[in-house]
Amino acid sequence: MAQNQADELLRRPLYVYDLPPESLIGLTVKPDADAITIAETTTATPPNQTSDASSDNFVGSQACSLCKLSFPTVVDQRSHIKSDFHNYNLKQKLRGQNLVSEAEFEKLIETLDESLSGSDSDDSEDDEDEGRQESTLTALLKKQARLTERRNGTKDNNEDGDDEIGGRPGKGKPPLIWFSSPLLPENTYFGIYRAIFTEKEQGQPDLVDVIRTKQLEPIAMPKPAKDGTLPPIAYKGPHFFLCMIGGGHFAAMVVSLAPRSAKAGSTTMNREATVLAHKTFHRYTTRRKQGGSQSASDNAKGKAHSVGSSLRRYNETALVEDVRALLQEWKGLLDTSELLFIRATGTTNRRTLFGPYEGQVLQANDARIRGFPFSTRRATQNELMRSFIELTRLKVREIVPSKAESDKASSTQSKPVTVSKPAKPTLSEEEETAILHTSQLQAFVRRSKLPALLSYLTKNELSSDFEFYPPEQNYHTPRILHYAAAQNSAPLVLGILTRAGANPLLKNMEGKTAFELAGDRPTRDAFRVARSELGEAKWNWDTGKVPPAMTKNEADRRDEREKQEADKKEADRRKAEEERLRAEGPKVPDQKAKKGGNMANMIAKTPQERREEEARGLTPEMKMRLERERRARAAEERIKRLQGSS
Repeated sequence: MAQNQADELLRRPLYVYDLPPESLIGLTVKPDADAITIAETTTATPPNQTSDASSDNFVGSQACSLCKLSFPTVVDQRSHIKSDFHNYNLKQKLRGQNLVSEAEFEKLIETLDESLSGSDSDDSEDDEDEGRQESTLTALLKKQARLTERRNGTKDNNEDGDDEIGGRPGKGKPPLIWFSSPLLPENTYFGIYRAIFTEKEQGQPDLVDVIRTKQLEPIAMPKPAKDGTLPPIAYKGPHFFLCMIGGGHFAAMVVSLAPRSAKAGSTTMNREATVLAHKTFHRYTTRRKQGGSQSASDNAKGKAHSVGSSLRRYNETALVEDVRALLQEWKGLLDTSELLFIRATGTTNRRTLFGPYEGQVLQANDARIRGFPFSTRRATQNELMRSFIELTRLKVREIVPSKAESDKASSTQSKPVTVSKPAKPTLSEEEETAILHTSQLQAFVRRSKLPALLSYLTKNELSSDFEFYPPEQNYHTPRILHYAAAQNSAPLVLGILTRAGANPLLKNMEGKTAFELAGDRPTRDAFRVARSELGEAKWNWDTGKVPPAMTKNEADRRDEREKQEADKKEADRRKAEEERLRAEGPKVPDQKAKKGGNMANMIAKTPQERREEEARGLTPEMKMRLERERRARAAEERIKRLQGSS
């Protein structure tokens, strides 16, 4: 295969179950693949999009030199810094003890009752995570101290403390199997997660043949029914079950392995997965700012009698019932799943899934069960989809053998294999300038700075159809007009078309014009208004998929008319509701009605309106106090109802 064809193939992400035929030609397992140890990141992309740090050079703005990990994004790095794993290693270093790997840390805390899933990049939960983190680390360190004291008497020092809790996990095999290919440069390999192969498949003499048998034909998926159910053809192919539970969060998903057939002319970079079923639950079970589940606290300190503890106990029971009912509902999908990927840290969470209980669906000894061979965050649907893409996507890495590898045959121990950090490609002055222009123009669009955007284009003598750089990272919105349309910025779309003279006929790498990226009607109307102001002769608007012209006055009148109609419809609804309440509601004596106001009008108000009326005129501190009291009363009412029903 010509070099340019190979580059074109590697520019796109490759998926294990949908590999181009040419990528399988000459594919062979790396002979010493099981001896390679590589610090993997949570996402992997072709080599022209990311770079990995070596095991001896984990430094930089997106790496952790303490835990020997590198990250593809700053968000992932910040999430790691807040994690229990990082803080545990930090405390180990301060105490002068050995650091642990992520797999070893998971082994240490798996006997604790509370899941240690990190946040899902949600700043609103930072305080909660921070409180749980400190408590969990304290519990782990105290447990280490107790076990050490039990073994060594009253000694304070614990040189082998890391080995005491659950035992240090074995080295085992690395999570990735590496393959060489003539498509790749020297010392560069494809990586596939070992977990997606069954035990029988891993024992096959030729793993490449196994990969060939896993290739699936694309399925043209019909549209879902009105109730959201997929057609029967979607459930006939092979599929995975993915599940995460921890901290009161539960998420489960069944995903088809067969790829969707791409539309003609489509150049979509990422694969679209067909989700056969998905569900998430969240229950308040975690003790805020204290960490740990309520059941774990009851077992350690005795049963508490507060309203919050009673509510958490009820929620723990409700979560177990919800999860087990869902598993029973999905039993057919689970029984036919090729593999079951499950993350359930802690005895409470494992008992929720694996029981034992009557009608149990999941069995702990099921050979199909796998853990996630990489770091995961809070149990959400987005995290499950990210994990599925990570599992089924080929990795591309450069692996440079150590100098001592030639003496491996004569050595009783395997020599370590180091991973070199690929040198960043040297950018030309034109490329650096293009990247600078791209970041500036996109910032102007995001902040809706039309005058600044027009001034920047004029000052730097840039075309309004300037192409963002690098193109592979901007394939969806390659130009200013596409970017503004995708951001639903109607004023910028109109200004870029009428004042900057952007071309609305240009398409992105997916074959879509800027109009087709508009996500709301005001943005689409901006294209129609521009067509009216520029005239039919300016562009072949129909080629750009822009509907017939509309003047700005017509658009404003239509918006005003629809607003008035909506207001009238709401007023009529309120009036009808008031009439119904007057006719059906309780009669109030005149004297009481004069004192308390019109009861029908009070009933007609929504709970939100009544809460706002109660809080009107209060200071922020008084509003917070009122809200806390309201929540406490609601919790007490729920407990009374539960006690009454039992």
